[in-house]
Amino acid sequence: MKKIAVFGANGNIGNHAVRAFCKAGWQVRAITRNGQFNHAQGIETASANAMDKAQVISATRGCGYIINCVNPPYPKWQDMCMPIAVNMITAAAQHKAVHLFPANVYNYGTQIPAKITNETPMRPDTKKGHIRLDMELLFEQFAVEKNVQTLILRAGDFFGGSHSQSSWFDTVVTKSLAKGKITYPGPMNVVHSWAYLPDMAQAFVKIAEQSNELSNFEPFLFKGHAITGNELKAAIEQVIEKSCKLSGLPWPLLRFAGLFSPMMREISEMSYLWHSPHQMGDRKLQQTIRNVEHTPLVQAVFQSLAESGVMTSAKLGTNAEGKLLQQVN
Repeated sequence: MKKIAVFGANGNIGNHAVRAFCKAGWQVRAITRNGQFNHAQGIETASANAMDKAQVISATRGCGYIINCVNPPYPKWQDMCMPIAVNMITAAAQHKAVHLFPANVYNYGTQIPAKITNETPMRPDTKKGHIRLDMELLFEQFAVEKNVQTLILRAGDFFGGSHSQSSWFDTVVTKSLAKGKITYPGPMNVVHSWAYLPDMAQAFVKIAEQSNELSNFEPFLFKGHAITGNELKAAIEQVIEKSCKLSGLPWPLLRFAGLFSPMMREISEMSYLWHSPHQMGDRKLQQTIRNVEHTPLVQAVFQSLAESGVMTSAKLGTNAEGKLLQQVN
């Protein structure tokens, strides 16, 4: 039986990765800083500081796959992202394990194209974009020079599940939904790329299961939901069965706050993603794993709102769940 070590198991992507690999019959070791992980029985747990190379190597011993789902807060990226990347890929090299990495679209810079393919050049011009590209170049170097396989799955902003409290969907868009208000960070007619985490995690499982047939460095694009703000608002309103007031995000105010707050400064740097239309083509992913999970938008929104705690199931539309079941069937 294949065994995978999931770093950042209590986080957004990590939690869904644990669930997906476990459901697929893998042995899963959930690795967190304190060794605690709340999940069904049968999940092995371990503690490790991702910044400590020796701990990372020790915690991943016996695992043929390692997925790095550790995502430090924006202000700590400069100090933490590359050291963690070095530790993960070093552990993979030592154990001869396959390294899996969830990537984002920061690599393409502020001139991000409307349609991204695997051939789209990466031209980062933000601090976080450069960090992300440097990480991926490191993985590619290990693939070439040390025969360490890295499989990358690149996606847009995520949503879904009870562990997505650091996502834009929960902390901004639906934060005031209980008060009948939706906050959208950009123009409502601009296409934005979203990844529903349960679907993305399933794609990771299928990619990992095909690792023997793939080269040492394989980046894939996860299309997810490429939708406008208007489409997202309509889906939310369909779920809660009532219309919502719409407000925008005061970017000038956030930039001013960035003079005093490192987090606001880092968030403001990424404002372009809400004003530049972008979506990803997943032809390579489709060719590799064929059946890519794609939960319909309204169903994904329903599940996200029901599980996240942003709005309890009792406050959702009384007929919403029944309607969704009819759509699925």
